[in-house]
Amino acid sequence: MPEALVVDASPLIFLGNAGRIDLLQVVGFSRVVVPQAVFDEVTATQHDDGAARSVAESLWIERAAPADIPAAVVEWDLGPGESAVIAVALGMARARPVIDDVAGRRCALALGLDVMGTLGVVIAAHRRGYIENVHQVILDLRAAGMWLTDVVIERALQLAGDA
Repeated sequence: MPEALVVDASPLIFLGNAGRIDLLQVVGFSRVVVPQAVFDEVTATQHDDGAARSVAESLWIERAAPADIPAAVVEWDLGPGESAVIAVALGMARARPVIDDVAGRRCALALGLDVMGTLGVVIAAHRRGYIENVHQVILDLRAAGMWLTDVVIERALQLAGDA
């Protein structure tokens, strides 16, 4: 099983703004790693939001130094955050990227990584007993700006065993 989550900006932003950044700590991984480029993207903001504060204040988040982006990742023409997450995950033994961006997820999967997204974190935390009302947490993510259709929410609840 992977030992480290390597987290992209959108999961940090959604979880942070929903007040649930803590969920990254409880899904069965010993480390939570954020590439420096992603950390800067989330915390170097013009406005003071919950995500910027919670990420900056979470001393358990490890910052990863910039990694060389492999040619196989460059070919996907991803954003700098997704590219950095995938590069760091590829360079670590037993790492799992947390990416919401569809192209980033496809790239990670194509390169053999076991990727998960923000909802995967929520479902895993629920299955481990850290969330009693998974539906409310998902609604909180939606209120925090995560674009979730009713169909996606229903599917997530089914996967969580809470439909």
